[in-house]
Amino acid sequence: MSQAAPHLDRRDDVFVLNLGDGENRFHPDWVAAVDAALDEVEKTEGAKALVTTATGKFFSNGLDLEWLGSHADQMGEYVAAVEGLFARVLGLPLITVAAIQGHAFAAGAMLTLAHDFRVMRDDRGFWCLPEVDIHIPFTPGMNALITARLAPQVAHESMTTGRRYGGADARDLAIVDRAVSEDAVLPTALEIATANAGKTGDTLGTIKARMYEETLKVLRDH
Repeated sequence: MSQAAPHLDRRDDVFVLNLGDGENRFHPDWVAAVDAALDEVEKTEGAKALVTTATGKFFSNGLDLEWLGSHADQMGEYVAAVEGLFARVLGLPLITVAAIQGHAFAAGAMLTLAHDFRVMRDDRGFWCLPEVDIHIPFTPGMNALITARLAPQVAHESMTTGRRYGGADARDLAIVDRAVSEDAVLPTALEIATANAGKTGDTLGTIKARMYEETLKVLRDH
């Protein structure tokens, strides 16, 4: 069964980016579609914020290892595109909220960290960095993003053990900001985004650029 491509909707001042209804892995076409959606968000004038979510079991299951396995000669370009997406979301001059309705693994979990705020389902679904178990070390850019957005001991545990965090544990460790029932994930994210839609613009962009200057530099350094 083919999965739906990422698509963008708008609810008043909030854009809702749905990543798809499958595993939502970072296939090059998927990354390009997400980038195109962000182009649309960025060129829109006025108050705005962004909520990123998905449909079904996964928020995102990370890198497209199957594609990468048959396109090893393009690894450098591929990693640059993925890290470029992380940098773009991290530095967006508007408030961003990840509404994590399903599993967020590996690069999918990292994508949530690039958002300003995170809301996660409290009863099912895991947030996990499994790289240690699948024997793929973090790139310098990935390392920079994770360690910039998580408390040191939480970053250490998540990166060195591959622990799977449920919503309540993720909230208690500040991996996510809120853990709520399944039917409240998107409404809660929309509430946070709507309340902050007026903060878009150059000032917020400058604050983020300075706050994450080193992280953004590493993510973009290819």
